[in-house]
Amino acid sequence: MLLDLVALLAVGLFAGAALYVTLVEHPARRQCGAALAIAEFGPSYRRGAVMQASLAAVGGLAGVADWTRGHGAFPLAAGLLMMGLIAFTLIVILPTNKRLLDPALDPGSAEATALLARWGRLHAVRSGLGTLALLLLGLHLVGVR
Repeated sequence: MLLDLVALLAVGLFAGAALYVTLVEHPARRQCGAALAIAEFGPSYRRGAVMQASLAAVGGLAGVADWTRGHGAFPLAAGLLMMGLIAFTLIVILPTNKRLLDPALDPGSAEATALLARWGRLHAVRSGLGTLALLLLGLHLVGVR
């Protein structure tokens, strides 16, 4: 049961934070204009990356470990989704992050605006998949097989 709770807590915190960024923080950041959004992105990203990566890793490992104890496919699927989100972030989102953090990026450029929009769409994928992992763990905990 402890692995169930660790996975649920980590994945729940991940999904909640990701949804907040997708639905609240990033739209507000963009509404302030590209120059301010770019300036705010760096500090926000550096703080959020550590938290989100840690939660994804803990949730992923706890879900897979729970499965190895014979607790069904839902914890495995949730754990693999969380580990997949780490790979998705490193392979798909990281190039956009690096460009947004590049001091040579002109904050007033069309490229900056496009990068912020792209980042928002990519982060929404993370939010959706994290929420799906949370749903799978919830179904597992209420006994759905």
